Amino acid sequence: MLTKNQQASYDNFYESTHSNEFLDTKTDLLVGLASAVAMSCKPCTAYYLKQAKKNGVVKGEISEVIAKVMAVSAGQKRLQTSEVLTEFNINLDDFK
Repeated sequence: MLTKNQQASYDNFYESTHSNEFLDTKTDLLVGLASAVAMSCKPCTAYYLKQAKKNGVVKGEISEVIAKVMAVSAGQKRLQTSEVLTEFNINLDDFK
């Protein structure tokens, strides 16, 4: 779907995200995992879980990342529903 030049540019960009100057390896992997889970990317989630295991990330750290993604997702869905109720003038108190 991408031209060779576009694919090469994307590949370079993607690879550059694995070589950062500010995050340590564990933090980088946990951020990547959170992003993968939030974006529902199964291959990325598997990649980051495997890399996390290789780099000494523990189960509790994984659990806390997943919980954070769940909390943010739940908050976003709550806000989305609230916006729909307001935009379409729907009052939940009118429901039995």
